[in-house]
Amino acid sequence: MHMQLLRNDRVVIFDRTDFGKSNLSLPNGKCRNDLTEGALKVDCSGHSVEYDVSSNKFRALMVQTNVWCSSGAITPDGKLVQTGGFNDGERRVRVFSPCSSRDCDWQEIPNGLAARRWYATNHILPDGRLIIVGGRRQFNYEFSPKNITANTFNLPFLLETNDKGEENNLYPFVFLNVDGNLFIFANNRAILLDYVKNEVVKTYPTIPGGDPRSYPSTGSAVLLPLKNLKMADLQAEVLVCGGAPKGSFAQALRGNFIRALKTCARITITDPNPKWVMETMPLARVMGDMILLPNGKVLLINGAGSGSAGWELGQNPVLSPVLYRPDKKIGSRFKTQNPTTIPRMYHSSATLLRDGRVLVGGSNPHAFYNFTSVLFPTELSLEAFSPAYLDSKFNDLRPKIITPKSMSGIRYNKRTNIQVVITGKVAENLVSATMLAPAFNTHSFSMNQRLLVLGNDKVTTCGNSAYNIEVTTPSTHNLAPPGFYLLFVVHQNIPSQGIWVKLR
Repeated sequence: MHMQLLRNDRVVIFDRTDFGKSNLSLPNGKCRNDLTEGALKVDCSGHSVEYDVSSNKFRALMVQTNVWCSSGAITPDGKLVQTGGFNDGERRVRVFSPCSSRDCDWQEIPNGLAARRWYATNHILPDGRLIIVGGRRQFNYEFSPKNITANTFNLPFLLETNDKGEENNLYPFVFLNVDGNLFIFANNRAILLDYVKNEVVKTYPTIPGGDPRSYPSTGSAVLLPLKNLKMADLQAEVLVCGGAPKGSFAQALRGNFIRALKTCARITITDPNPKWVMETMPLARVMGDMILLPNGKVLLINGAGSGSAGWELGQNPVLSPVLYRPDKKIGSRFKTQNPTTIPRMYHSSATLLRDGRVLVGGSNPHAFYNFTSVLFPTELSLEAFSPAYLDSKFNDLRPKIITPKSMSGIRYNKRTNIQVVITGKVAENLVSATMLAPAFNTHSFSMNQRLLVLGNDKVTTCGNSAYNIEVTTPSTHNLAPPGFYLLFVVHQNIPSQGIWVKLR
């Protein structure tokens, strides 16, 4: 249900704690006590794992309170801070600090939140704090960690977008705009929020057609790659794809599964007079994930062709991913990819790995672990989608980063040299560096997902297939909050493996 890549290339994965015993035992005789209704009173099984991608091994972690439909973000020091959930978890803050040993585990802060947060959204801010927006019956936001002002801040927009009986405004899509304000999308429209002054500074038009795109009519959204970072009038665009027509949730409860939406809506959020531009996907999709790839393309993966998010409420799994190419002309941006054989429905997840693959897991759209006698049984497998750029025929075009070394520090607005090896013929005008913030993925939304295109200021031949690429790092915290990023070099749309860098 939840997935986050950490700076040590391990992925923390977790699911709710009140579905009974899992198939994974906690180590060293650990057990957790649970007083919530319906849960095992003593549970010695794991509901969270740390997955080591390179070795294909995992170990059980002990998450102590219910993380069902919670949210998270990576802080500037590389910790996963995770907030809210259900019942005993609704006001918890949980912290996972990555380590090289096998000792690190979840730490929990009781009453770390001022309000109950269930189906909320997190975003890292330019000053390194987290903002937690919305949640069920919470038309407000708050910050973590707490300062002197520990209250919540009202956000009437969340009440205005709350459809009676369906909501359709949960897990709002939140993106840090290049001016430091927050773009917040819920249901079928959006605002620009100055969270410092608690003022709405812009109201965006409703998406044409007016159909909802937020949980449970679950579409997905991305902030498209930020380019031309040195320009004074830097533009930022948001893409919202899929979802379900209004009323789909209620109809699905009655066994009527309405076809999902087949449209995407794209808007320049920095435009003084912004307008949505509509596009048509090859496949209708609800509960799909949108993953930014290192070369600036967007992968649409997972989901259903009809119904809604929720237990047993999705039908007709969409097995074929779709690639969206934002720089092509409208009408030629989508390309259908090779299909999987495994349905990834409600509570599935996806995240980009350092090697350029996309890790996919989950899908258990029913109550309690069930492997038989249901249409879509609990799915325990992980799989990886390999984009076409990983094909061996591109090996001579693929850069290999020599320096800087992984985990190097970089500073804002500085000229930086990246040395790579490219064995084939190099097109210097088609070499670019990109920086990707690792995202917290749940419920079809990758929180904090952000790709910055650094381009190249100069490419110099060093001999023996080595090249020096000079780039300028992002100039402000508004463009890129401090913290860990994956740095890639892309040549003719073929990315290198990433390295971790710390922007500070």
